[in-house]
Amino acid sequence: MSFPLLTATAVLPAIGAIATAAVPAAQRTAAKWLALIVSLATLALAVTILVRFDPDGGRYQLTESHAWIADFGVRYEVGVDGIAVALIALTALLIPFIILAGWHDADPLETGSRRWRPTQGFFALILGVEAMVIISFEATDVFLFYIFFEAMLIPMYFLIGGFGDRAHEHGEAAASTQRSYAAVKFLLYNLVGGLIMLAAVIGLYVVAGNFSLQEIVQARANGSLHMATSTERWLFLGFFFAFAVKAPLWPLHTWLPNAMQESTAPVAVLITAVVDKVGTFAMLRFCLQLFPEASKWATPAILVLALISIVYGALLAVGQRDIKRLVAYASISHFGFIIMGIFAMTSQGQSGATLYMVNHGISTAALMLVAGFLISRRGSRLIADYGGVQKVAPVLAGTFLVGSLATLSLPGLAPFVSEFLVLVGTFTRYPAIGIIATFGIVLAALYTLVLYQRTMTGPVKQEVSAMPDLRARELVVVAPLIVLLIFLGVYPKPVTDIVNPAVKSTLSDVHKKDPKPEVEAVAK
Repeated sequence: MSFPLLTATAVLPAIGAIATAAVPAAQRTAAKWLALIVSLATLALAVTILVRFDPDGGRYQLTESHAWIADFGVRYEVGVDGIAVALIALTALLIPFIILAGWHDADPLETGSRRWRPTQGFFALILGVEAMVIISFEATDVFLFYIFFEAMLIPMYFLIGGFGDRAHEHGEAAASTQRSYAAVKFLLYNLVGGLIMLAAVIGLYVVAGNFSLQEIVQARANGSLHMATSTERWLFLGFFFAFAVKAPLWPLHTWLPNAMQESTAPVAVLITAVVDKVGTFAMLRFCLQLFPEASKWATPAILVLALISIVYGALLAVGQRDIKRLVAYASISHFGFIIMGIFAMTSQGQSGATLYMVNHGISTAALMLVAGFLISRRGSRLIADYGGVQKVAPVLAGTFLVGSLATLSLPGLAPFVSEFLVLVGTFTRYPAIGIIATFGIVLAALYTLVLYQRTMTGPVKQEVSAMPDLRARELVVVAPLIVLLIFLGVYPKPVTDIVNPAVKSTLSDVHKKDPKPEVEAVAK
């Protein structure tokens, strides 16, 4: 029997979470190092998956299948295609940086009445989320996916509500109230989406008789399973609603700005760069594969919602006073691009959307973590409380600039390639949507450059005059992310080579081909 690599990659951080939580309360530093070592070991397993995956091989590789709840047709089935491999690698890559960036975020306060949860709990919850996200990317049994899709809400609830941002302009009591509100709102929105999805999962079982993604797709392809048009559409809507909440897509997005604002910067990265990717990934894996006709039926409406997300998110980012809320609304705009690329139903659009998931994760992590270092120094999230930082902390300002430029998709940095592919893929089939979406790029330039100008340039404010530059630990967090942004900006081929075969298979599932060019090339 071959080594269960996929199971090990998900189980290792789960075991690490339990072990970290069990470290004695007095040994906070030991708990931190244990969590970091476990995350690095998980990254090593993810790299092994990346190396062993053959882009030219079968659609799902490294598969495992075991009986679980036989009476209800539930199996433990996991397998990865190129899209899942890329997102597992992204998750495993970001978690060590999240842990390092949050090294002191759960330390007890020296003064004040607020008693923080044990440091061990903070890092254990992060590892727990990592385990659930990875198994979600691996699951090819719909019921197995659903369990972890919902289960990850619990540790995220405690990370938002129990370990929120300490920088709050209205004092400790107001901060606690806002954290509780953000955590409850996050949980309720996602629970409602999950309950609607549960009804759709049960409906799928009634129609198909099992939960195996591969078996259902194969049965639909060979004609042995037929869904009535109305049934397929209702089931699609049940799945899509839950994924749209997680993604987040307008108008189901309102939980994200509150959650990111009240979280520590590392947890904010965990939300938008890791957890939210499960929603867009699931649209590709489950919505398009299980319900191809319903996906095509819903495409026009979804593209309009994605377009609204792009413009709406960018417009609101322009007017934000809070740094974290600005990044949150920028992420809503970026997720609009991702969803638009998925439902453009072209190879360029879906390849760009998958690449965008990876690049958005890296760029948002770089920008938000540097912003977190900035906020921890000044003790304020308000843009107006900064000014002239580049004169006193040039390295911090420089890394903040690169993260900002990546957010606006500057050519030469990773997000540009993915955004360009999404726009090209959309324009070839829906030119009006593609043209209007470019307005989001203009707004991105506005909100990111204004953010940099107001915080980093101009006269040095007295409150930031003694601000220290990035320390060694912080440089270890930021420098690799900056290098990746530049590398993937000039050479995205390693990622596109992995994801393109999976994209072609997905397009085949929905019986879509790329539009032919209006002007054929003339052979010489």
